[in-house]
Amino acid sequence: MAANHHSGIGDRLVATVKWLYGLITSETSLYILKRLWQAVLTLLLASALSFAIIKFAPGNYLDTLKQNPKISPERIDELRKQFGLDQPGLVQYWRWLVQVVTHGDFGMSFAYFRPVADLLRERIPATLLMAGSSIFITWTVAIPLGIVAAVNQNRWSDRLLQVFSYAGQGFPSFITALLLLIIAQSTSPLFPVGGMTSINHAELSPIGKMLDIGWHMILPTIALTVTSFAGLQRVTRGQLLDVLRQDYIQTARAKGLPENRVIYVHALRNAINPLITLLGFEFASLLSGAFIAEYFFNWPGLGRLILDAVNRKDVYLVTASLMMGGIMLIIGNLLADLLLKAVDPRIKLDDLK
Repeated sequence: MAANHHSGIGDRLVATVKWLYGLITSETSLYILKRLWQAVLTLLLASALSFAIIKFAPGNYLDTLKQNPKISPERIDELRKQFGLDQPGLVQYWRWLVQVVTHGDFGMSFAYFRPVADLLRERIPATLLMAGSSIFITWTVAIPLGIVAAVNQNRWSDRLLQVFSYAGQGFPSFITALLLLIIAQSTSPLFPVGGMTSINHAELSPIGKMLDIGWHMILPTIALTVTSFAGLQRVTRGQLLDVLRQDYIQTARAKGLPENRVIYVHALRNAINPLITLLGFEFASLLSGAFIAEYFFNWPGLGRLILDAVNRKDVYLVTASLMMGGIMLIIGNLLADLLLKAVDPRIKLDDLK
C-alpha cells in the first residue's frame, strides 16, 4: 500500500513537471518572454529619448522659481542639489535609471514635491477607467453598426451610417469636447462637467459611488469615443464587404445556409483579424486622446498630469509618464497578438511583427 501511495505521488509529480515544462516551452510562453525582453529595451530607449528631449529644451523647473522674489537664491541652490540638477544630464539620467531598476523609485516630482510613483499610482486608474470604457463602448457599438452597413450596402441605412462616420472622423477631438461642454451647459444640471466625483461622494453608498463616477464619465468618455468609433465602424464595413465578395461566401449561400450563419460565422470570423490588430494601437492612442478629454472635463487622469509636467519641465514626472504610455502600447500590441492567435489558430505568433 505504501509503495503504491509513493508511486502515485511520484506519477503526479512527474506529470506536474511535464505540464510546467510544456507550459514554459510552448509557443505562446516563448513569444511572451521574447516580447517582454523587447519591451525592456523599448522602455529603456523611450526613457532615454524623453529625458534627452526635456534636458535639451531651454530652461528648467527652477527658472520659474527664480522669478518668485519670496524664494531666496540659497533655496534655489538647495533645490538644484536636491533634484540633481547640478549634475550633467547623462549622470542625472544614469542615477535616475539605477534607482528605478534597483528600488522602483521614479524620483521626486519637482512641482508636487512628492514621489513620482505615488502620483502615477493615483492618476493611472482614472485614465484606464475612461480608456477601458471608451474601448468597450467603441467595439460594442461600432462593430454591429459596421456589419449593418456592410450587409445593407448602398441602402439608406448604410448611407446614414457613412454620414455619421465621416462626421465623427471629421471633427477634431477638441471640437467634440467643446460641443459636449455646450450641451452640458444648456442642459445643466443633467451632466456634470468637472472632476471625477461629486462633492458628497464620500457620503454615498458603494453603489452610489459607482453610479456617481459613471455619471461623471459620460461626457469625457463620449468625447474620447467619437473619433475611434467612427474609424472602427468604417474599417469593419470595408473588411466585411471584402470578405462577402469571396467565392467561399457565395458557395456557402448557394448551399442554402442561413444568411445570419453566413455573415456571423463564416464572414465575420475572417474579417475580424485586422480589427483585432487595430486594438493594440487603439489602446495606446487613447492615452493621447485622453489629454484633450481630461483637460476639458477636468478629469484627474494621466493626460492632465503629463501636460502639466511638460509645462513645468518636471523631468522625472514627464519621463515616467511617457514610459507609462510605452507600456500601454506594448501591452495593447501583445494582447492583440494573443487574441489573433486565439481567434485564428492557423496564425503563427513568430510570423506576427
